[in-house]
Formats: sequence, C-alpha cells, structure tokens
Amino acid sequence: MQTPPNEPTPRPVEVAHVPPDLQDYVRRILTSSVYDVAVETPLEPMKQLSKRLGVEVLLKREDLQPVFSFKIRGAQNKLAALTPAERARGVICASAGNHAQGVALSAARLGVRSVIVMPTTTPTIKVRSVTRLGGEVVLHGEGFDAARAFALEMASSEGLIFVHPFDDREVIAGQGTIGMELLRQHPAPLGAIYLPIGGGGLAAGVAAYVKFLRPEIKVFGVEPIDAASMQAAITAERTVKLDQVGLFADGVAVREVGQETFRLCRALLDGIVTVTTDEICAAIKDIFEDTRAVAEPAGALALAGARRHVETGRAPGGPLIAINSGANLNFDRLRHVAERAEIGEKGEALLAVTIDEKPGSYRAFIQLLGNRSITEFNYRWAAGSQAHIFVGITLKNGDEEKEQIIAHIRHQGHAVVDMTENELAKLHVRYMVGGRVPELRDERVFRFQFPERPGALLRFLEGLKEEWNISLFHYRNHGSDYGRVFAGIQVPPSSRELFQQFLDRLGYDHWEETANPAYQLFLSGGRD
Repeated sequence: MQTPPNEPTPRPVEVAHVPPDLQDYVRRILTSSVYDVAVETPLEPMKQLSKRLGVEVLLKREDLQPVFSFKIRGAQNKLAALTPAERARGVICASAGNHAQGVALSAARLGVRSVIVMPTTTPTIKVRSVTRLGGEVVLHGEGFDAARAFALEMASSEGLIFVHPFDDREVIAGQGTIGMELLRQHPAPLGAIYLPIGGGGLAAGVAAYVKFLRPEIKVFGVEPIDAASMQAAITAERTVKLDQVGLFADGVAVREVGQETFRLCRALLDGIVTVTTDEICAAIKDIFEDTRAVAEPAGALALAGARRHVETGRAPGGPLIAINSGANLNFDRLRHVAERAEIGEKGEALLAVTIDEKPGSYRAFIQLLGNRSITEFNYRWAAGSQAHIFVGITLKNGDEEKEQIIAHIRHQGHAVVDMTENELAKLHVRYMVGGRVPELRDERVFRFQFPERPGALLRFLEGLKEEWNISLFHYRNHGSDYGRVFAGIQVPPSSRELFQQFLDRLGYDHWEETANPAYQLFLSGGRD
C-alpha cells in the first residue's frame, strides 16, 4: 500500500548553512558549454491544471531536448570540460536510460569514443537508441550496480574517463543551467520550483543557482515514495543505501544518492515531497491534457509533487514551476498509466463489499449505488451465506465523495473495505476475483518482481520442491525491466524454514501478501 508519510514543515534555507562554494557553482553554470548540443527549452503554462487547482502552474519542457531528457546538459558539460588528452582516452558510463543517450550524443558531437555499459535486462529499444547515437554498448550484469562496477573496471583497465550520472561537479553544473533559464524566463515573483530527484544532480544544480540569486524562492525535491533515497539521506544526515527501490519511475530509481548531491540538497532544498505511483500517473495525464506530450514517469514526478502540495495546502503562494525531465517512455506502459491515473487524481474508488449470497442481492446493491458510474464489478458465486464483490466507482469530488459512498453502503448493513490504495488489489486481484478454493490448505501468497530475461521463470520453478505446490500464478508486465508476478504456493508448516531459505537464495524482490485483505476476501480458501 502506498501512502505518503506526513511531510515535515518546510524549513527556510539558513544563510549559515549555505555551502561556501556556491559562488563557484554559479560560475560553472554561467560558463557551461551545454548549448553546443542542448537547447533552451520553453516554460509553458499549464492552463487547464492551473484552472482546476486555482494556482498558476508552469511546466519546464526538458522533454524537448535532442535525447528527450535533461540528462544531455550534464553529459555535455562534463565532456566539454575534458582536456584534449582526456578526450583522446575516451569516456565510459553505466546507464540503462537517459544518461546513456546523453553521453553517447555528446561524445559523438565532440568526436570522442564512448562506451556505454548497460544491464543485460535493458530493453532492446534503449540499446538500439544508444547505438544509433554512436555509443559502443556493452551488456553486463542483471542490474545497474553490476553494470556500474563493470564500467569502473573497464575505465581502469582501458584508461577511459568515467562519466558519473549525477555525482560530479561538472554534471551538476550542466543540469543547473535549467535554473539559469527559469529565472530568465520568469523574472516575476515565484512561489516554488519542484524538481525530480533520482541521484540528485538536477536538484542540486538548480537549487545552487536559484538559492544564490533568488533565495526567497522555495525549491522542493520530489521522489517516489518507494524510491525516496534523498529523503532517507537527509533524515539520517548521511547517504544511505535503500534495500530496494520501486521501478515504475525507473529514471529516478536510485538506491543511494551522491555524496556531493546530498551535501548540496541537504543545505539548499526547502523540503522533499514524496508521491505515489497513482499520483505520478495522474500527473502524466495532466501533462498530456495540457500539452499533448507524453512524459515518462520520472518526467511527471515534479508535477505530481506540486499537485500534492497544492491539494494538501502546503504549496507557498505564487506561481509554481515543475520540471518535465523526460519523455523516454516505453509505449506499452501507457495501459498501466491509464489504469492508475483515475485513482491518482482521486477519480475512482475501489471497494470490497460483502453482501448476502441470495437471489436479488446483486440487483439490490446496484440500486444502492444509484446513478453513479461503475468502472468495474467483479463477482463470482461461492458456497456460504456471504459473497464478496470488487467494485470500482467513478468519483467527482475525490475522497470526500468516497467516504460518503462508504458510509452509505455501511448504513445499509454491508461490510466495506477500501481497496483504493491497496497495491495487491490494484495490480492483481482486480483481474482475478473468483478464485476461492475452500479445500486448499497451507497456501501462502507472494508478490514477486521477476527480471525480464530468459530463464527467470525456469530458475524459480526449478528451485521449488515437489511438496511445494503452486496453487495460484498471475503475471503482468508493464513495459519495465521487471515482470510483476503474483503466486500462491502450498507450504506445509514443517518446511516453512526451508522455503524461506529458497526465497533468500532466489534473490528476487518479493513481498508476502498472505495477510492482505484483498487476498483474504477474494482468493483465500479460508483455511490454514
């Protein structure tokens, strides 16, 4: 379940905490060489969203860069700063996304050899894109950490210059040119600027420039709730490595922020906003409706943070700017975005309702809802005196209307469980209602993230002992590097410890959902 925690009250940036080298960063930004490849992107008003929120919202269109991402700025500035001798050695980076394309294009324009190490799980479309831009792709490892380690080994063995995606002063300064453009494009008073955070290079660079020249402007970082590595670092007062991060907003799925970016963000940001996947999807829809552009999840992250601040009354007065940081979205992820956007903008409620299992109950429940638009209704007969139904209902007035509907249903004597924020319900159970098997014993259920590579499922199956029977299996992929799997397995109590050892050896990210009410109501056999 994704529920953003209560955010601390934004703190003013104290002059005593301003980094002493801030002027040096401003100098680097003002003298950067990003425009040899990058372009100055427009700052566009979000007219429809502004009207709906009652606040002026503007969008910085970094999705219009040559590689459809702001990353070209930092890459170009870093490569342009290399000496002739360093350029002759060539450069290397580790990335499966926007940084890879930025380095490849900048290197090609400067006549520099570029080697891009990408995980073996990288989608073919991204590999082809980097190759098309002139990069030499090396596939290694199942994830970013392995690819990065191999890139550092190659840098050492072949004398290549490693180009860090965020924790580098020249990269940070390159991203900071966005702040320079913003203040020139909007010289009038501003309330706040919202910046997506992955490793922190963009937030550090823009905050350095803005806080040096216009310290009265609030600057907020925005992170997905399941990848909030900068928030964790600021809370701990040191960089920390998260055990795992969510992959939906893959452009900011960074387990540990940089030392330099942390130093700057801790000193300069006025706060961190965390948002859910549903809120990101709603922001993607907002951007499309106002601009007809399709942002990647990380690209819409900042706008989701601005929306959350407005809707919770935490946004400062004055116009708000959000950065659309990129548009490198796999087309087949749009279905997932569309499904979740309605929930993210509080336009749909998902409810589990218990009704009497008798003729006429179905009709009576529909009548109870009146003329409301039903987006989903899942029901299947099961033995017993009660039936559980899964229903989606369109909302016009958000949470207030949802609570009124729940109260009305309960007043009529029906038990209701709100599933709107339940990840298992939204990802799997809504498509699987009706699978209760009363005879089933010792079933445990898990959500897995399987790497999208040949042999991933076989490895899972081969590790299972004969006494562990698969009783349920559901797979969904949303165009990411990982497939989503929901599995039920019968594990006798006598072998539970052995089963846990199997999961540990397997190494796939997983979450046990046996106690989840979405499973208990719709799929469980009701027996231990």
